[in-house]
Amino acid sequence: MLAQIAISVGFLLACGLVLAGLLLLAEKKILNYGTCHIDVNSGRKDLAVEGGSSLLSSLAENNIFIPSACGGRGSCAYCKVTVREGGGMIGPVEEPYLSPEERQASVRLACQVKVRRDLRIEIPDELFNVSRFRAKLLHKKPLTHDIVELRMQLLEPGEITFEAGQYVQLESAEYKGRDSVMRGYSISSLPSDRNHLELIIRRVPDGICTTWVFDHLKEGQELNFSGPYGFFHLSDTDAPLIGIAGGSGMAPIWAIVRDMKEKGITHRPATYFFGALTQKDLFFMDEFRQLEKDCPWFTFVPALSKEPDDSGWTGERGLITDVVARRFPDASQHEAYLCGSPGMIDASVAVLRSNGMPEENIFYDKFA
Repeated sequence: MLAQIAISVGFLLACGLVLAGLLLLAEKKILNYGTCHIDVNSGRKDLAVEGGSSLLSSLAENNIFIPSACGGRGSCAYCKVTVREGGGMIGPVEEPYLSPEERQASVRLACQVKVRRDLRIEIPDELFNVSRFRAKLLHKKPLTHDIVELRMQLLEPGEITFEAGQYVQLESAEYKGRDSVMRGYSISSLPSDRNHLELIIRRVPDGICTTWVFDHLKEGQELNFSGPYGFFHLSDTDAPLIGIAGGSGMAPIWAIVRDMKEKGITHRPATYFFGALTQKDLFFMDEFRQLEKDCPWFTFVPALSKEPDDSGWTGERGLITDVVARRFPDASQHEAYLCGSPGMIDASVAVLRSNGMPEENIFYDKFA
């Protein structure tokens, strides 16, 4: 009986997927929307595009890159733009991500808006400075069992300007029948090195982009990315810093702290909490210990939540949020910089707020 139910459910799901695919094919190949015009920022750009694709992809084809950490699936809500005319009805995918105020202001998810007619949209001016880059992979260095560091030589353009903490969108190549996708990764290299770019990437089980990075991307291969994106960077204040990260969330904090050292920012004490499961999940330990010796204003606090009791580990144990709460019972005068899973960020925000930190002093990019 259970087997029959499972077969029936599987059959219905398969039929649904086939129908969805046929509808997409029909819209793309059969329906002809002709040439549509996209007015960007009241005439700053007037794009003529072939109708039928998403607003996100249509803009990208014309070298206007809107951030999208989920690759256009409608699950990250990063690709918000203002659609003044021609956007059509709000669909069920984007509806949960739009507040009543955003709907009133005509904010939409660019990946969910189909270009079926002329549109008039508005985007932040800084997105006009985002570029698409071609690069050569110099090395793919394992940092842990499931994290690698990529170092790239920029080819075209040959330089990039960014702030420590920002991110880029890496484009995977097609492999084993899987289409190319874009995924957002924080930059881990220093802004002073404009000819190279470094990323720290953690394998996601069955992730399209991370599987390509780990199993198919080779040293010497060319790859593409766009950027820089994001507003996650050191603020222009004198407030002391609390950094909290886990896994590949190391990337932007690693860049920010070294950038502070390079620029001689010594008046802002910084404490960086890095959460991991066991010692095998730690990396850059020697580098951070050296930073502590070189920079009296910097403290590094790794914490392990599942380290065996008899391992000899003498550092902090437990959830990283508990360690932060113990170390900073009063965080009211600090700023926090967070990078990690959505769950870790939510828990960190809750702890920091309960310990007195104003929410406007908490900065993060929550990658989905």
